[in-house]
Amino acid sequence: MTSMRIRTPEAHTTPAPATRAWTMRLLVLGIVLTALNLRPAITSLGALLEEVRDGLGMSGSVAGLLTSVPPLCFAVFGVMAPRLARRFGPGAVVCAGMAAITAGLLLRPYVGSTAGFLAASALALMGIAVSNVLMPVIVKRWFPDRVGSMTGLYSMALALGTSAAAAVTVPMTEALGGSWQTGLAVWAGLAAAAVLPWLPFVRERGARPAEQPAARQEHAREEPALRITRSRTAWALAVFFGLQATAAYITMGWMAQIFRDAGVPASTAGLLLAVTMVMGVPLAFVIPRVATRLPHQGPIVLVIGVCGLAGYAGLYFAPAGGAWVWAVLLGVSNCAFPLALTMVGMRARTGAGVAQLSAFAQSTGYLLSIPGPLLVGVLYQHSGGWGLPIALMTGLMIPQMLVGVLAGRDRTVEDEAAR
Repeated sequence: MTSMRIRTPEAHTTPAPATRAWTMRLLVLGIVLTALNLRPAITSLGALLEEVRDGLGMSGSVAGLLTSVPPLCFAVFGVMAPRLARRFGPGAVVCAGMAAITAGLLLRPYVGSTAGFLAASALALMGIAVSNVLMPVIVKRWFPDRVGSMTGLYSMALALGTSAAAAVTVPMTEALGGSWQTGLAVWAGLAAAAVLPWLPFVRERGARPAEQPAARQEHAREEPALRITRSRTAWALAVFFGLQATAAYITMGWMAQIFRDAGVPASTAGLLLAVTMVMGVPLAFVIPRVATRLPHQGPIVLVIGVCGLAGYAGLYFAPAGGAWVWAVLLGVSNCAFPLALTMVGMRARTGAGVAQLSAFAQSTGYLLSIPGPLLVGVLYQHSGGWGLPIALMTGLMIPQMLVGVLAGRDRTVEDEAAR
């Protein structure tokens, strides 16, 4: 991605400070609006899952499949993001991703069948997938000296969008007449707004705005493919990403239903899910900044994991009695996501390395996370309760903590892959 200046024969000069400042402000706005749209497609559905199941005639197993669609799409489409970014530029790919989210969210409530609902959801999730992968790349390239703060900013915006969709979808649906179709489709408006800041970047390619020709040539020499699978840290980060994604999508897809089955009203269950998501708003800004100041991120991984274990224990023994406490603890546990994104930026030295590590960790991780939400739906339907699904969630938290400690070690994938 380059700056937004008009290319002339003398375009090798550094852009004027005012132009560059305007470009950077627009880029920050684009990052924030993009992050706001990376989860409402999922959490708005979680809040209305029972109504969608009734409206489309879904069984519990099919609903479990529906909650597994996000990680499947992230795995399949996320791996394409670096190649698309090299060909069209990261800005163009993210812009197209926001347009895909808009179209998918508009279409899926009105297609009238489970298959059509899944297909339209996949379109929206494809846009989310490529944007997921490219956010760390854009931050590393344009804000190399502010990786922690910028990662915190878009992680905080992502958490805000996640929690807002969980909190307001049910009351907004009621205010708009009670139709779950309208309650889901309204989120397309936020996605449409996120298209606009990226339009000026659609034709842009290459390096950062301040780079001179020599720097561009050096940047190009960084591009040869890294043998990422040789890196133990890359594998540890991919497994960590997969396990935290498993926990996150089980939470987003099923936690509201756990509370509703325990006797909590639907609106309150939505608020509890929102509390879990909103915990990520302040913590997603703080954790990356703290993580970049530590040589080893293992201690943060362990604290997050212990909170998750405590939250699952509460859901098992007293889901309604301590509901607000469990929601807070699981909200802290879900902050493994911004920590994983921060480690992606820290475990590679170059922009090309971050792009490959981000694609590998996220695509492999989301692929690993696919069975989790589906298995929860199957266990719930066949056992008639939440005991076995919660036991599964608890068991997966232990290896998440172990591989997270390994991924947090102070080393780079370039060094490991070269050995």
